[in-house]
Amino acid sequence: MNGFIALVCRLYDQLGTIRIFGYQFDKRFIKFLLVGGLNTLFGYGIFVFFRAFGLHFVLAALCAHICGVLFNFKTTGALVFKSHDNRLIARFFLVYAVVYFFNISCIWFLKQFDFNDYAAAAIVLLPQAIFSFLLMRRFVFRSEAPSSGTSE
Repeated sequence: MNGFIALVCRLYDQLGTIRIFGYQFDKRFIKFLLVGGLNTLFGYGIFVFFRAFGLHFVLAALCAHICGVLFNFKTTGALVFKSHDNRLIARFFLVYAVVYFFNISCIWFLKQFDFNDYAAAAIVLLPQAIFSFLLMRRFVFRSEAPSSGTSE
């Protein structure tokens, strides 16, 4: 699966910027979304693995989350930002925490307008991905990547 994502990323390397709905996106943002899909599958797979062996769902989720963050650090760093610097892990965890609080704040806000948990979380997905990408680019992998990004 990692080879597939790397192949897709190489294809995107041959493109310039990408325009969607009038917005110009850095190709790294598209890679970020693709790698995010891979990371989601990995984290879910870890959760399923531990549940299949009878681990309580809370512990399975904790193990999946920890493994997922570590896996995300390596894949996002290497495939999106071309970084292999393990010293960035603390900043990565800090950004992850900020994005988590952004996520739950947005869900809470939408629930005030009678959105249910599932709809609110779905609505927040794209803004959360954009916010996460911008923070990763600015605060975690800043020296490894050029400064072009999402713009109008």
